[in-house]
Amino acid sequence: MNRPRALLLGLGFPVVVFVIWQLAASLGWIPGHVLPSPAMILEYMLGSFADRSLLPHLGLTLSRVGLGFVLGYLSGLVLALSSGLLAPVQETLDPSIQGLRSVPPLAWIPLFIIWLGIGEESKVVLIMLTVFFPVYLNISSGFRGVDRKYIELARVLNKNYLEQITEIYLPAISPSLWTGARSGLGLAWMVVVAAELLGASKGLGFLLQFGRNVARPEISMACLLLFALLGKASDSVLAVLERRSLSWRDAAHA
Repeated sequence: MNRPRALLLGLGFPVVVFVIWQLAASLGWIPGHVLPSPAMILEYMLGSFADRSLLPHLGLTLSRVGLGFVLGYLSGLVLALSSGLLAPVQETLDPSIQGLRSVPPLAWIPLFIIWLGIGEESKVVLIMLTVFFPVYLNISSGFRGVDRKYIELARVLNKNYLEQITEIYLPAISPSLWTGARSGLGLAWMVVVAAELLGASKGLGFLLQFGRNVARPEISMACLLLFALLGKASDSVLAVLERRSLSWRDAAHA
């Protein structure tokens, strides 16, 4: 399927939903104090961008997600590479990491508040921890999926260990690098909401809660819409980078 057509089809469903939603609100089928119309939400968003009241919240949320994602991805990458290339590291660390992976990210919030306070550190560390596990898991799985025959062939060809890493391991795990990144980034957008709902004075999560407190659902709905748009936009950037970096693959669905 060509990309312009795919884009149109992807936009078609939400457009239809918004049109039906607006029509139902205009006809009075949906009370505005329960579910504001798309027009009300758009009016609030345009006004907030015009007077710049939304920008500090948006910028702070972006910085939290960005920093937490980078730290989580790098730490997951380093440990996964170490675990995949060095058997003693895997035998030592992997069982503990797999066990901690089962702990819900939100369960760490009380401890992070005790250890780091309610400032930026606890929020960024929570996002970093959330991103770390899918990155580590995907890259580790990529290492375990490397075909043993390629390693044996490299040894027959007298390839040294560095050449095996660059010519066999890295190309083999490169899809996992991107899968881990996209999975981690999606979770980062989810957990930042929880981080900002609990002890924040700025951010889209805080603003979402503020809308509920002042009985203005259009504020909360605007924040939800922004989370969806930002999450989709950031994932699309990674998808484009993934497609370009893996263009050498002869995949059925490019």
